[in-house]
Parts: sequence; C-alpha cells; structure tokens
Amino acid sequence: MAPEQRNSPVVVFGAGGRAGLAIVAEALRRGRPVLGVVRDPARHSELAARGEGVTVVAGDLTAPDSVAAVVPDEVSALVNAVTPFTAPPESFENFDPDYYVRLVENLAKAARGSRVIEIGLAATLRTGSGRVFEDDSAFPAFLRPFAEARLKGLAAWREQAAAVDWLVITPPPGLSLEAPATGEYRIAGDVLDSRAAAIPLSYADLATAVLDQIDQTTMSRQQVTVYG
Repeated sequence: MAPEQRNSPVVVFGAGGRAGLAIVAEALRRGRPVLGVVRDPARHSELAARGEGVTVVAGDLTAPDSVAAVVPDEVSALVNAVTPFTAPPESFENFDPDYYVRLVENLAKAARGSRVIEIGLAATLRTGSGRVFEDDSAFPAFLRPFAEARLKGLAAWREQAAAVDWLVITPPPGLSLEAPATGEYRIAGDVLDSRAAAIPLSYADLATAVLDQIDQTTMSRQQVTVYG
C-alpha cells in the first residue's frame, strides 16, 4: 500500500458490532485512522471512547445516498461488518432476500477503486462434497433464509466488474468472544476444513487477518476462510 493511502481512513460499516469493534481496534493499534459508520452513533459511545484516531458517523449501508455521503474521496479500504440482527430473529418471514445484494451494489459504487473487504458467513463455505455448508444437515434449518441471502450477496460480488477489488473473509462456525487473541491465523480457500474449524477463532485474530489484507493484498475477488 502506498504511504498516502495509509494516511487515509479505513471505513468500517457496522463498526459497533463484535467484528466491527475488533477491526476498529486493530486498525487503531496499527496507527491507522478509522471512520466508523453506524446507524445511530448515540448507541455506540464505546467507539468514540477508542480515542482520537476514530471518527464516528451515522450511515446506512442499505441506502446508496447515505453511503455516498459518508465515504470520503480517499480511503484505505472499505470494510463491511454489517449484520441486520444482533441475534437471530424468531422468524425470517419479512427478511429481504436481496439485503446483501444491495449492500454489495452500494459498496462497489462507493469504493471507486479502493479495496473492499466483507466479513462472510460460514454457511456460504463449501463442504468436501462440493455443496455449500448451508445445505448440510448440520446447518440449522431456520437460519437458511439468512444463509441464502448471504449466498446471493456472494454471487453479486462475483458478478462485479474486474476492476472491483473485493474479498470476502469468512470465519468458521467457531468464531468466539471467549477465544484468546493469538495474533496468528491461517487463510485458506472456501472449502470448510472441519478439523481446523474445531479450533475457536477470536474476533481479534479475525481483525488481524482483515488488516493484513488491507496493508498488503495477497488475495482478491474471492471468498476465503480464516482459521485460528
């Protein structure tokens, strides 16, 4: 990454969530300025408390005008850590199946040549049989509408023009708040390694993988899995 890009902010959508907070913390630890985008800054006082390196703004990744208004002309990268739920809802009856497609479209337009990294969902990974994990009998049936929306979003990334530099970094099902931060991780393809997935991955180590890919691109235009 060019020196001038390092002085530009890392824009984190969903900065107040578990993954978002970890990514903000890792960026600040590296001395990178952060623009944290949340729907309601008043609900995320912990972001502002991170110090002067982070600027918190109101924005909605589902609304293209909102995205265009908050993303500055020069950024280091855009990170999508947005989730529509703090916990799985009782029903997905009214959930928009194109939710993640719209996020992809808005991010691709706002990127203007900058790198985009999205935190993925394990349900979209493939199993050894070649099927996606969402089709596995071990996957909870009630979560399938959400998984299918994530799969549509992943397909939307793959349909983007070649000039769009995107990467979906997907943690295994064992992503855990209790897992210790080790500073180490392993990135592999999008076929779920059940043995590696059995080792819990911390949010801090997920964030390290994200910032490493911002600092030095080694993978692009694909979904990858990060293991502890």
